[in-house]
Amino acid sequence: MSVVIQVDRLSKQYRLGQIGGKRFVDDVNRWWARARGKEDPNTKIGIRPKSRNGSQDSRIWALNDVSFEVKQGEVLGIIGRNGAGKSTVLKILSRVTAPTAGEVRVRGRIASLLEVGTGFHPDLTGRENVYLNGAILGMTKDEIRKKFDEIVAFSEVEQFIDTPVKRYSSGMRVRLAFAVAAHLEPEIMIVDEVLAVGDAGFQKKCIGKMKDVAGEGRTVLFVGHNMPALENLCQRVILLENGRMMASGPSAEIISQYLSRTMDLSKVAFAERTDRKGAGEIRVTSIETLDEEHQPAQYVVSGRPVTFRMRYACNTSRIYANCRIWLAVSKENRPYIMMPTDVATRRRLDLQGVGYVDFSIPELPLSAGDYVLEFFVDSSGVAQDELAAARSLSVVDGDFYGSGRDYPVGWAGKYVLVKFGWERGPEKHIVGSAPELKA
Repeated sequence: MSVVIQVDRLSKQYRLGQIGGKRFVDDVNRWWARARGKEDPNTKIGIRPKSRNGSQDSRIWALNDVSFEVKQGEVLGIIGRNGAGKSTVLKILSRVTAPTAGEVRVRGRIASLLEVGTGFHPDLTGRENVYLNGAILGMTKDEIRKKFDEIVAFSEVEQFIDTPVKRYSSGMRVRLAFAVAAHLEPEIMIVDEVLAVGDAGFQKKCIGKMKDVAGEGRTVLFVGHNMPALENLCQRVILLENGRMMASGPSAEIISQYLSRTMDLSKVAFAERTDRKGAGEIRVTSIETLDEEHQPAQYVVSGRPVTFRMRYACNTSRIYANCRIWLAVSKENRPYIMMPTDVATRRRLDLQGVGYVDFSIPELPLSAGDYVLEFFVDSSGVAQDELAAARSLSVVDGDFYGSGRDYPVGWAGKYVLVKFGWERGPEKHIVGSAPELKA
């Protein structure tokens, strides 16, 4: 198959702390302030740490010497932590921004879905935006008209198609934007992690559509954090880290490598983690694993009691009412194998100052192996703290079934163990030959 995307030594640098002036006099004032060691009078972002030469200018490389090729009909996944450079790659390929160095060669028409409502004019209706996007992709009015009913049916926004897009919810915009990008027959389809905005049913529908698009010989680039979907959809995956390409290869292999890197990251102290999300007024400071005697444990045993103690600290003295805390146990690319959460018990918490919350499990129903703990905290619907791969959890085999012996991994469940019973029904004596079994 021919190569449709060729990226050669691609680099992108951003300068933080400065905004270009709209007038020549603004640039002169900036230069004069820098020459005297003064703060830039045009800065709106704020003062950044000084560089080695003492200036307030700070530069970062969002991408640094990235090279790869994509063949026609290939479905390529791009993964990495937040800030690794994934979206920057897609923006350069979509010609939203220009690279600082390197070269990109693309053969074919590109349809991009980078952000919610990308390419939509808020004051135009959904119908008008479909025609606008089609025109941008180079489609004729007749070609768009032939696909229009199919686009609207897929997006499931028929009732609002003649309503201005500015009145759409974010999920409705994603539905319509994806439907347009998928149905107007681009040779190359680029999808960023905006599908996370949609509901689970629509995400499944989109993944199925991307499989159909790839089956027609078109190329798909897919960025996301849904590892099962990436492994199922993509033949090959690229791993980015701090703007550099760390690995490229079969999806299962690279995803496993990425998750192992994430496991290493979970050993970093909570205060030093830079990959957490949320408003930050409430922060989880540690997660402790306690055994049945409430003593810190390096590992836990299947079938034994275990307590996860989440310590928190509030940045202000006020009471944060109506808080929810989620604690999830994941394994490799299979999220939420077990999720002890206050939501299941319909219990809300009031948090203030410094304290802890205990999640107690009378009998741990996990098979032996290494798992990952991740958490989410919100207050009255506002996300306060979220951290994937917060820490690792080691589980060893125990007498879960009370039969006096330990069961090896996979004997009674690969991940989750369930207690059950066998009971034989009463025997019946049948006179004559047994009835013939039918398929």
